[in-house]
Amino acid sequence: MQSSLDHPPAIEPEPLRLTPAGRRRRLSAVLIVLALLLAGTVWGDDDAFPFGPFRMYSTRNDPNAPVISTRAVGVTAAGEEIKLSGGQVGLRRAEFEGQIQRLREHPELLGLLADAFADDNPGAPELVAVQMVHRKFELSDGRPTGGYTDTVVVHLDLDDEDGNP
Repeated sequence: MQSSLDHPPAIEPEPLRLTPAGRRRRLSAVLIVLALLLAGTVWGDDDAFPFGPFRMYSTRNDPNAPVISTRAVGVTAAGEEIKLSGGQVGLRRAEFEGQIQRLREHPELLGLLADAFADDNPGAPELVAVQMVHRKFELSDGRPTGGYTDTVVVHLDLDDEDGNP
């Protein structure tokens, strides 16, 4: 059996200390991050995340203001509307809504939705037009009143495919 005298006690190394220049750099980095967070909180938007707030969590809508829902519809020769969002064309609503500005600039892209629908539904009526529609649901004290209005935001006639009505 060995005694503790046979092995000298382990000497713990001296902890590393920041130099004054290291402390200044670290403090400067913290101040910059805090300034970005403050600026993002005051002036930022979703695009500035993580330095800007997610507006959907950090703000409150007026309970009497209408709620807008965006949808894509195909129109048949008989005037029937066919839903082109969700599983019908493999594009979720959030993905579609994220492309609104792009679709406004290039309405011919709506033709891709018609093509996807035709490929997946060969027995369905042929589409003559595709539309992007904003539906405004009226609210009163945060509850739907049952009233709504539809506004066609982008329209594409499939026979000319240049976005002209």
